[in-house]
Amino acid sequence: MDTLPGAKEKVRRVRWRWLAALAVVAAILFGALWIGRNDPALHAGAPRSSTVSSASADRSYVVMAAGDISCGSATHGSCQQKATSDLALAAHPDAVLLLGDDQYECGALKDYQAYFQPTWGRLKPLIRPAPGNHEYTTSKNPTNACYNLPSGAPGYYTYFGTPASPLDNNCTVNCRGYYSYDLGNWHLIALNSNCSRIGDCKPGDPQVVWLQQNLAAHPNQCVLAYWHHPRFSSGEHGDQTFMAAIYDTLYRAGADIILSGHDHDYERFAPLDPSGNVDTQRGIRDFVVGTGGRNHYRLNRPRTGSQVQNSTAFGVLRLTLSDGRYAWKFLSIPGDGFTDAGSGICHN
Repeated sequence: MDTLPGAKEKVRRVRWRWLAALAVVAAILFGALWIGRNDPALHAGAPRSSTVSSASADRSYVVMAAGDISCGSATHGSCQQKATSDLALAAHPDAVLLLGDDQYECGALKDYQAYFQPTWGRLKPLIRPAPGNHEYTTSKNPTNACYNLPSGAPGYYTYFGTPASPLDNNCTVNCRGYYSYDLGNWHLIALNSNCSRIGDCKPGDPQVVWLQQNLAAHPNQCVLAYWHHPRFSSGEHGDQTFMAAIYDTLYRAGADIILSGHDHDYERFAPLDPSGNVDTQRGIRDFVVGTGGRNHYRLNRPRTGSQVQNSTAFGVLRLTLSDGRYAWKFLSIPGDGFTDAGSGICHN
């Protein structure tokens, strides 16, 4: 019976050897997983983190967008910038996209401070703006509201600061006004459609070359671009042909959404190709959202691809950007009653 203690000791030794071996295997597996998780080479195709939000890339992002917004002293009483900004504020967005003509009539700094700041300025930390033509307006006519104001949109670039032109260091006048950033898997591009102020927007133009390089550096991402003058519109200003090279560049890269203002109405298009024809396979879905508060323009006969038009409601477009898909809803101010909603899938 003296062998029983020895047998137990042998069992204990074997058990300890197995436990030690299992511990070594577990350590090796944990180390391999940790290295794989943190190896940049294995993540070269992963989405870049957002410059607006630090949350994970697989969440949804709420974006509010509108243009043609805030009125100065001459028209302040009829302007709806407070009501539209209330809609944007209530949505608790991750970013706010301004589609130009953010402050009438001339984009003067004093008007931004007096009229824009108490309304849309409440969202200023989230605002990623694009400049409109009224930001650049000046006049030599003494009877004009913009008489003798400095050129180069100093009010706009001074008020918004670095977010209005992050490619320029401390620029406050005649800045480039175009840039890009990420929201999760989405790549957003703000462009300057005041082409004569920064070039000509034709092939070879610095902004077009920058856009080509920027898109090439962000493959396999959903793309949303926005600027002031719409390439396609059934509104009073109609199609802005000088944006053709930019539209073509975005189309070739597989962009998904374009937002514009300028025409003071709301319009949604079917996905279009660079010639303005419906293209359900590779086309870009365009929205005109010039409904931020200033006033309304009349709509002309709907052009090819136009699906929804409204020229009586003030409001804001809400976009929900998710991994590989998007949804939209137009929110009108109380009493206007118009809405439009839908969803789509990214090309990339």
